Amino acid sequence: MRILLLGAGGYLGGHVAERLRARPGTTVLTGGRSPAADVPVDLAADRPGALARVLTAAAPDAVVNCAGATGGDAVHLAEVNARGPAALCAALREAAPGARLVHLGSAAEYGPGAPGRPAAESDPCAPAGPYGATKLAGTVAVTASGLDAVVLRVGNPVGAGAPVTGLPGRVADLLAGLAGAGHVRGAGPGTEAERVLRLGDLSAYRDFVDVRDVARAVELAVTAHGPVPPVLNVSGGEAVPVRELVRKLADAAGFTGRIDEGDGGGSDRSARVSWQCSSVTAAREALGWRPVHSLDDSAAALWAARAPACLPEEVAAP
Repeated sequence: MRILLLGAGGYLGGHVAERLRARPGTTVLTGGRSPAADVPVDLAADRPGALARVLTAAAPDAVVNCAGATGGDAVHLAEVNARGPAALCAALREAAPGARLVHLGSAAEYGPGAPGRPAAESDPCAPAGPYGATKLAGTVAVTASGLDAVVLRVGNPVGAGAPVTGLPGRVADLLAGLAGAGHVRGAGPGTEAERVLRLGDLSAYRDFVDVRDVARAVELAVTAHGPVPPVLNVSGGEAVPVRELVRKLADAAGFTGRIDEGDGGGSDRSARVSWQCSSVTAAREALGWRPVHSLDDSAAALWAARAPACLPEEVAAP
């Protein structure tokens, strides 16, 4: 099986690449702007005709699109998250209409949730900002394409390699800095006044999912026999207070100090979306998928991957 993976250099794409490459009899071609990519592709700029020629040469049995932008202005978000999937679908219709397309969407497409009611794929979407709106536009482009395609609407991913642009990665980065300064257990002296992890409001609820579970869902979607529903939620299926994730990361790091939520640095999205959770019933029925990694597993994996780069040599990572 030949799989073209777009966005393999990103957070989710890297985990997906590792999972797919472990499959016997599978050839994974990477596509993107990097000189190291097997297939030169720029979804945000290439014309569909040019993309079609590249796809024809690659001859994929399936295409996985992990390319996406989480930050930047509205123009950049629209180019990558909305224009990119639309151009890809147009090119696939011409070059490889029989290939299955697995596209990564986002739970941000739903917008604010109603506490106690996990969002189902059939629920209306009302994204709260440009990121969710552009991801929703990409989803519409894929589901309306007429291709053999499925959008995996991913919750809040947590795990090794989480970028510092998101809360889990930023907290791990701050904890690594405190570890380097000797403010975690076993890392040397530090006064109680120094042992403070300063963050914004952590009262929002989010549906966290381990990146390894996301990668497994992609594999199942790529290899599923017969038609797959156009949209499937891939999340933990549970609304968890963000401060609980932060506490678990602090525990994994051995941080025994105080967590201060008073620095005013909370995101606008947290203020607009105080509760979010997605139902994973459809993914279980269609793919036989369910999350298997706990939030403790995810936090431990994130810290284990982050800690060695910043810890002094005499301090062993947990």
